[in-house]
Amino acid sequence: MEYFPAPLSPAESDALVERIEGSFEQRGFGFWAIELLAGRRLAGFTGLQLIDRQLPFAPAVEIGWRLTPSCWGRGIATEAATAAATFAFHTIELPQLVAYTAAVNLRSRRVMERLGMRRDPGEDFCHPALPAGHRLAAHVLYRLDPPAPR
Repeated sequence: MEYFPAPLSPAESDALVERIEGSFEQRGFGFWAIELLAGRRLAGFTGLQLIDRQLPFAPAVEIGWRLTPSCWGRGIATEAATAAATFAFHTIELPQLVAYTAAVNLRSRRVMERLGMRRDPGEDFCHPALPAGHRLAAHVLYRLDPPAPR
């Protein structure tokens, strides 16, 4: 949660889990848990979600990830997000995915770039839930199209 305004409270975490479970029931996709094989420990999550209507690029489906800091820099986010993108394009046949983050979140931006996502600086935006001038207000948007048929 380094690049979020604040960590989630227990009640907010519970509500997030309920939204994720509801997304699977309603749409057949959501965020999946990432479990490390060694030690069977929860590392975070990755997957797909509908974009909040208040964001300037809605409607869209986001590919996203959140990992515990001990799992950063190990390729886990890229591996998990690659699996989510494969599911999005080959199983449920989405036409495009987006990802966005605070402009200062260089680690997530590198994951987006490793996934082959592209950024148009003209689509960057200030997050409407944050006050102007907040250190996390400036956001970047990346897009990913399905792979070309072989």
